[in-house]
Amino acid sequence: MNTQELFKVLETYKDKSLLFEYTPNQFVGANYHITEVKHISIDAVDCGSETDAWKETIIQLWESPSEIGKREFMPTYKALGILNKVGEMKPYDYNAEVKFEYSNTSFHTAQLFVNDYEIQDAKLIIKLAIEKTDCKANAVCGVETKIKEEATAEEGCCAPASNCC
Repeated sequence: MNTQELFKVLETYKDKSLLFEYTPNQFVGANYHITEVKHISIDAVDCGSETDAWKETIIQLWESPSEIGKREFMPTYKALGILNKVGEMKPYDYNAEVKFEYSNTSFHTAQLFVNDYEIQDAKLIIKLAIEKTDCKANAVCGVETKIKEEATAEEGCCAPASNCC
C-alpha cells in the first residue's frame, strides 16, 4: 500500500478506532503512540550489480509503558491529524510505499508492510505483515522461481556456485 492509499483509508474510516494487527491475531496495544514518521529515500545496489531507487514512508508505533492496560484505541481521526501535521512540516511522497515500524517484548523490531485492512464494527484494523528477503537479481544469478521457493538459506542466490555476490 502506498502512502496515498493509506491516507484514503484513514480518511474514509476516520470515525473508527485504529488498530494494528502485526501478526495474525496479535495487536499493537491500545497504549500505542505514533512516535516518528520517516521519509526514506533508498538508493541500492543488488547482488547482480543492478542499481535501484525508491521511497518509503515509515511510521513508527510505540507502546507507552505508563499506559499499560489502556483499553481504548486511538481514534483514526487523531492518527490522521498527526500524520497531516507531519505532512505540513515535511511533505509526503504519496507514491511511496508505507511501512510501520514496531516491536514489543515478544516481537522483534521490524518494518512491516500493509498487507490489507478490515472493518469490524467500530474498528479499522490495519493488517501488517513481514516482507521476506529475496534475490533481486534472479535473472543474472540464474535463480528460477521454483528453485528459489525450494532453496534454503544456505542454497539461495548467493550460494558459492552462483553467478553473483
